[in-house]
Amino acid sequence: MENALLVGLSRQIALGRELDVIANNMANVTTNGFKARSSRFEDFVMPGASADQFKRPDRKVDYVVDAGTLLDTSSGAIEMTRNPLDVAIKGDGFFTVQTPAGERYTRNGAFAIDATGQLVNSDGFVVAGDNGPIVFGQNETGFSIAADGTVSSAQAQKGHVKLVRFADGRSLKNEGANTFSSATPAQPAGATSKLESGALERSNVKPVLEMSRLIEVNRAYTNVAAMITRMDEMKRTAVTKLADVSPN
Repeated sequence: MENALLVGLSRQIALGRELDVIANNMANVTTNGFKARSSRFEDFVMPGASADQFKRPDRKVDYVVDAGTLLDTSSGAIEMTRNPLDVAIKGDGFFTVQTPAGERYTRNGAFAIDATGQLVNSDGFVVAGDNGPIVFGQNETGFSIAADGTVSSAQAQKGHVKLVRFADGRSLKNEGANTFSSATPAQPAGATSKLESGALERSNVKPVLEMSRLIEVNRAYTNVAAMITRMDEMKRTAVTKLADVSPN
């Protein structure tokens, strides 16, 4: 009976984690360049001793283990904005930005020019160029970003947006503000990535699918909670009846 309660509890913990992942996806449906995540689970077979010598040997006890989340790196829909500093990546690349915690990677291409003339994204992080930050003069106008990442004003070319890619998307770790870090070195994106100016990549979250998952996980959580309640009631009833047996 204790095993059943513990197995149920492990399942509840895993489902609670999955609810958090779904809620985060739903909260970022409108976030530019956001990449959805999905939960992954594994079985953990209890390795303890068992009474296999009996005619009816002990059954193996399987627990549910949270094995982390899987990042969906598929592209989101591209929406035209006609803003010359908005740019969407067509391919598997990432923009490189400088944050207080160091170099990070993002698909958010909503760029602007800050008070110091530097090209930044919508969170205020400096957009890295191949040769450092991209800086505009105070009186420059006519900004544009070409398909190969070349950033220009009407007066001159200012630099080239640094695009990178990763051989294994599983190495990417969420760092907040729609940015990622990676334990493996980034590689130049090269011809695998092109830019579309005057456009933004939207989130790749599928709201209808996430709502369906939310309903399914909520139902599963409720069913496990009800099972645990029944098992607890059975245990309480068993203890009560045993206590009522009068000695011979």
